[in-house]
Amino acid sequence: MAVRKFKPTTPGQRHKVIGVFKGVITATTPEKSLTVGKKSTGGRNSSGHLTTRYRGGGHKRRYRLIDFKRNKFGVPAVVKSIEYDPNRSARIALLYYVDGAKAYIVAPNGLEVGQQVVSGPEVAPEVGNALPLMKIPVGTVVHNIELRPGQGAIMARSAGTFAQIVSRDGNYVVVKLPSGETRRILGTCMATVGVVGNSEHSLERSGKAGRTRWLGRRPHNRGVVMNPVDHPMGGGEGRASGGHPRSRTGLYAKGLKTRSPKKASSKYIVERRKK
Repeated sequence: MAVRKFKPTTPGQRHKVIGVFKGVITATTPEKSLTVGKKSTGGRNSSGHLTTRYRGGGHKRRYRLIDFKRNKFGVPAVVKSIEYDPNRSARIALLYYVDGAKAYIVAPNGLEVGQQVVSGPEVAPEVGNALPLMKIPVGTVVHNIELRPGQGAIMARSAGTFAQIVSRDGNYVVVKLPSGETRRILGTCMATVGVVGNSEHSLERSGKAGRTRWLGRRPHNRGVVMNPVDHPMGGGEGRASGGHPRSRTGLYAKGLKTRSPKKASSKYIVERRKK
C-alpha cells in the first residue's frame, strides 16, 4: 500500500496526503448484519452537560462489529473482502466461515481476498491465524493481544502496530509491546499472527482544518492564550510562555506519573517503556 499526494491546485490540496483505496479496498458497502448505529455524543454526558471540550459535528458513522475474541476454534474461514472502517485506523476483513457465520477482523499486512484463516490452539502460526501465545514461536510478531483469557484483544490493534514474542516464562509469555514496554502475559491469551495493516496511516496529513472537522474534532484553544481565571497557564503581559505545562485542573502535563505505584499488574511488567 502507498499514499497519495496532490498537486497544490488549492490550499487544501497543498499538504494533503491520504491513503490509497484503489487495489486495497475491495468492497464499498459493509456487511449489514455486522453493523449497528453509532450515536455521536458531542462531548456531552448522559445529563446533557458538556464534559469533554472540542468535540462535535463530524460525519455520521455506523459501527462495524469486530470479532476481537476469535473463539471459533477449528472452524476455517475465507476472506471475502478488505474494507474501510471509519471507526479505526486499520482496515478490516470480512470472513465467511464454513458453517455459514460471518465476522469482521482487523486486517493484517499480507492478508488477501480468498485466503483461508483459522483460530485455535493447534493451527499453524501463519498471518491472519489466531492462537494462544504459548503456541506461537519465539520471535514472531503478533497483534490483537488479549490481556486476560477470553476477554478479547485490547493491545496492538491500530494501524501498523505489532508486538513481538520475546521468551517464555512458565505459564507466561514475555511480549515486547508497541510502546516499548516488555511484560509477561498469560500463555492462554489469544493473539493474531502478523502486523496490523495500513501501516502508512502515520504518513497521512489532513491538509486542511475542514478534514479534521469531518472527524468530529472542533478547534482547540491553547491554555497560554486564556486568562488566569480560565487556565493556570493563562495571563501575563504580552506573549507569555505560560510556565510549567499543566492541565486546566492544575496537574503537570509532562513528567507527572499518573500510574498508581501499588497497581496489582505492575508485577507483570519486566521493563518499562522508554521515555
